Amino acid sequence: MIQVLLVDDDALVRAGLRMMLASADDIEVVGEATDGGEVETLVDQHTPDIVLMDIRMPTVDGLEATRRLRARPRAPEIVVLTTFVSDDYVLRALQAGAAGFLLKHTHPDRIIDAVRRAAAGEPVMSPEALGRLIGTVRTGPPGTSAPAPAPAPAREGEAQRLLGLLGDRELEVAVAIGQGKTNAEISSDLYMSVPTVKSHVSHILAKLGLNNRVQIALLVYRSGRG
Repeated sequence: MIQVLLVDDDALVRAGLRMMLASADDIEVVGEATDGGEVETLVDQHTPDIVLMDIRMPTVDGLEATRRLRARPRAPEIVVLTTFVSDDYVLRALQAGAAGFLLKHTHPDRIIDAVRRAAAGEPVMSPEALGRLIGTVRTGPPGTSAPAPAPAPAREGEAQRLLGLLGDRELEVAVAIGQGKTNAEISSDLYMSVPTVKSHVSHILAKLGLNNRVQIALLVYRSGRG
């Protein structure tokens, strides 16, 4: 079972998510929080695999709660779930270590699929958020002439230097991640088992000091290999 913690200050939203996820026989909601300040205690109590995290909350917002969680050992994967998308929120969520970014009006089947994908270590992004992320990485936020800071290093030379720290197979896996491929697709293309792919991904994250696959993809893009 994939264990999920819901974090949202709106009781109706939490109830809707709980009912939605209950329709999946491989997902269990193990707890609920009304504010980001409650999250660490509940994670210690329930050890969830996935946290569905709202952004706007009254005391500790979802971005800060995500940063705190991802700084801990054996942190759960975090999918930010919010009512609207902005360049700043998408970038800050990914910089904080979130595995993805979804809008609350996303179809229930896609939210369930996103939970499964995040649990499998795959990035999750709504089309709207992905479009804003790509646009911001390429051109910078509105009103600026330079690219915005991103989870991956901003300079092409630095990105290339970091990728140079990887072994040959690790680099192949990293480039495949930058192309948006899943573990299964990488396994097929590179003729290695899925567990081996996952092992390479873990080594890449550790070597490069990154939090998730989205950050690997951005690093590859910045290096000119994406």
